[in-house]
Amino acid sequence: MARLALLSVSNKTNIINLARTLVEEFDFDIISSGGTAKTLKNAGIPVTKVSEYTGSPEILGGRVKTLHPRIHGGILARRDVAQDLTDLAANEIRPIDLVVVNLYPFRETIAQPSVTLADAVEQIDIGGPAMLRAASKNFPNLTVLCDPEQYNEYLQELRQHGSTSWEFRRKCALQGFLHTASYDHAIATYLSEIENPSLSKNDLTENYNISGRRIQTLRYGENPHQPATWYGTGSNPTGWTTAIKLQGKELSYNNLVDLEAARQIIAEFTDLPAATIIKHNNPCGTAEADTIFAAYQNAYNADSISAFGGIVALNRPIDTPTAWELTKTFLECVVAPDCDQEAQAILNKKGNLRVLILPDLLSGPKETVKAIAGGLLVQTADDTIADSSKWQVVTKVKPTLEELAELLFAWKVCKHVKSNAIVISKQRTTLGVGVGQMNRVGSTKIALEQAGAGAKGAVLASDGFFPFDDTVRTAAAAGITAIVQPGGSLRDQDSIKSADELGLSMVMTGVRHFLH
Repeated sequence: MARLALLSVSNKTNIINLARTLVEEFDFDIISSGGTAKTLKNAGIPVTKVSEYTGSPEILGGRVKTLHPRIHGGILARRDVAQDLTDLAANEIRPIDLVVVNLYPFRETIAQPSVTLADAVEQIDIGGPAMLRAASKNFPNLTVLCDPEQYNEYLQELRQHGSTSWEFRRKCALQGFLHTASYDHAIATYLSEIENPSLSKNDLTENYNISGRRIQTLRYGENPHQPATWYGTGSNPTGWTTAIKLQGKELSYNNLVDLEAARQIIAEFTDLPAATIIKHNNPCGTAEADTIFAAYQNAYNADSISAFGGIVALNRPIDTPTAWELTKTFLECVVAPDCDQEAQAILNKKGNLRVLILPDLLSGPKETVKAIAGGLLVQTADDTIADSSKWQVVTKVKPTLEELAELLFAWKVCKHVKSNAIVISKQRTTLGVGVGQMNRVGSTKIALEQAGAGAKGAVLASDGFFPFDDTVRTAAAAGITAIVQPGGSLRDQDSIKSADELGLSMVMTGVRHFLH
């Protein structure tokens, strides 16, 4: 008896070639449903409609087609269990050797700007996942394919061995379960986003699921011995999955990590043109100015040594003067919301420089996830918007309006520096950045040493409170005039007293921004 294949696909890529090869080269009979049956029939391939095979018509507008014992009996029957074979014979059910199924285009549907909930619900496949799960469960006895890229390998198995190997069927079963799991996760994510458009602590529920679709296999991870892959998450393409790469080499794991760090900083600044340069996930220079050219120049000059090989993010389109400036040093990546044609031609002279266009620099993740042994840590994203009107001035000396604006700039940058974090700034430009030291005074000394004589008249931001007054005294000795910090230490009064004694102004935000 000829082998039986069930073909029912939404993505019809290469399905005609597969079906024709199955019939003409390997003597398969084919049953199919809906649009797939029509496609095969129009191509001149002999096919039996599922409704004809089961003797039951499609009902409910096509919602019920393959949910039938003659289909699922043929998929789930075990060839080495006598009772299963008896049941097949008694019910005139043929065993199915191949199931080729992929699912309704749910993701593509919800990606449309005008999609309604009713539209989305109609693209939730029921019969397809049921067949995929059944076929994947019974992989010792049949093969399941859910991706057109699997077709050639399947045909090669038949040509070499006459049938598929146990190992191949198991691999395909895994792909089937991954496909249905990802599909269900997309549906759950979409409905969750409708139910909870903004996350709060109450939305971090008992069960947390994460799923991703492969965007790109990367050359390696942080180091050459670590394999890595870039996955896109969520029901719609967002963030870096929507970026357009104008030129340059393929993005690496470290590029993407640094690009996201750069995006998070630049998203803090919307009122004026701003630029930031990232090295090893930390800003070595960040600046605001009247033009994007001046902002980049100032950010670069803040630490030109560290800027070499850096990642640049701009919150305004790349114009011609800025493009020329960008080509003067070696950079790994540049990202901006747009780039004019003349600027593109200039940047193209640096062929290896990765230039990306990301129109939406502001939209970031709603939560952060870190893996630990045996589990995940999930928290809502630190997307608090700084509001200096809510800050408390705790010293006798009050910051001037100009100092308050400078403190706000430094605070926004400090939020994205690894703890313990200290940022020194003047004229909306970072002069020194103290990163990730084991104590705050160590970070302060690094930032002040980097700022040098520029620290005189500058401001200082700290991501955490001061447990002692040593940071205040060190800052004052270098000429710092104003400090912003969260407050909350049992010994806050020591720092306030020292600031008063030394003539500094100090404000407390009431918000901490540790970043580990």
